[in-house]
Amino acid sequence: MAGRAAQPPRFYFNLRSPYSFFALHDIEREHPGLLDRVEWRPFWEPDETSARLLDEAGGQFPYTPMSRAKQFYILRDVRRLAADRGLPLTWPADRSPWWEPAHLTWFLAADAGLGREWVARAGRARWLEGRDICDPATVVELAAGIGLDPAAVAAATDDAGLRARGAAALTDVHRDGVFGVPYFIHGSEPYWGLDRLSAFAASFAPAEPAAPAQAPAERELAAVGAGRTTDMSHAGGCG
Repeated sequence: MAGRAAQPPRFYFNLRSPYSFFALHDIEREHPGLLDRVEWRPFWEPDETSARLLDEAGGQFPYTPMSRAKQFYILRDVRRLAADRGLPLTWPADRSPWWEPAHLTWFLAADAGLGREWVARAGRARWLEGRDICDPATVVELAAGIGLDPAAVAAATDDAGLRARGAAALTDVHRDGVFGVPYFIHGSEPYWGLDRLSAFAASFAPAEPAAPAQAPAERELAAVGAGRTTDMSHAGGCG
C-alpha cells in the first residue's frame, strides 16, 4: 500500500479481547523495549454514533459473526493461555456491551501520557478482576485511579472532539486492513495474532534482547459473543 513504509510501527489493541491482553503481557515480559517503539492504535466495535461517523469518513468496520464452535474454542484456548502465563483469569460477562467509554478514555489517557497505564489498568480490571469495563461508572472509577480527570472521562462519549478522534482511529483500522487483534504492522508487513508477536519483534533491527521468561469453568458462554457479534479476537492461529 502506497506510503505505508513511511508510517511508524503500529500495535492495534482492543480492551475487549483476551488475546490483546495476553499480547501486552507478553511484550512487557519478553520485549519491553518494543512498547516505546510502536504507535498504539485502539480497535473496538463501534456504537451507532461511531459507526455513522466511520461511514461518513468512507470506512467500514470488519464485522464477522462468530460461530458457536469458535466461542467454545476460545473459552478453552484462553483458559490454556492464561494458565501458561500464570494469570488467574476471570471470564467477564458483557451484559450491556458498549465499548466507547473505555476506548474513548484511551485518548484522554494518551494525551496525559498515561495511555499505556490505561490499557494495562483496563485489562487487569476486565480479565483479572472480572470488572465490567462497558459500565461508564466503572470506567470513571478506574480512570480516576490512574490520575485522569473523572469529569472528562464521564463526558467522553458526549465529547464531539473525542468522537471525531475515535472515528479517525476506526478509519485507520479500515485503511490498514485490520480485521482482528492483536495486529502489528512494521513497514509494509502486517502481523496478525498472538502467535505472530515474536516475528513482529524480530522484524526490528538490531534484534532486541529478550527478557527471561517467567513462569475455570465455561461460565457465561453467551458473553463471548454478547451484543452485536464480531469475530475480533485471535484464536487458534486466526481470529
